[in-house]
Amino acid sequence: MTNLDLVSAAWAARQQAAANYSGYRVGAALLCQSGAVFSGANVESSSYGLSICAERVALFKAISEGERGPFVRIAIAAEGRFTPVPCGACRQLLQDYAPDVEILLSREPGMWETTRLADLLPRPFSSEFLK
Repeated sequence: MTNLDLVSAAWAARQQAAANYSGYRVGAALLCQSGAVFSGANVESSSYGLSICAERVALFKAISEGERGPFVRIAIAAEGRFTPVPCGACRQLLQDYAPDVEILLSREPGMWETTRLADLLPRPFSSEFLK
């Protein structure tokens, strides 16, 4: 799967976002080494703490369907003044399950920036701390 294909899948997932409160609709598409792609969209609650980001939806779908990685790339798509980036909670969960993932950040269909999780979360808390 090309980067363009994955970014396009994230934009398609964004159409399912339920962003009734913020209006900030986000889509994500997670590529597994197996070639499977899992998509997700953010789902908001009036109790904001119960909301879930698109990245976590895609990751949880993959895990709940039996994928354990490695996870190769994740594309994140959202319109706005700024290029979208994963929130802290998403960064932590990606660290736990996809520490070497490449991240494609798109604020316009067909365009993206590429980064690594290590660049967004340079000194992560990990399972190594629990041993």
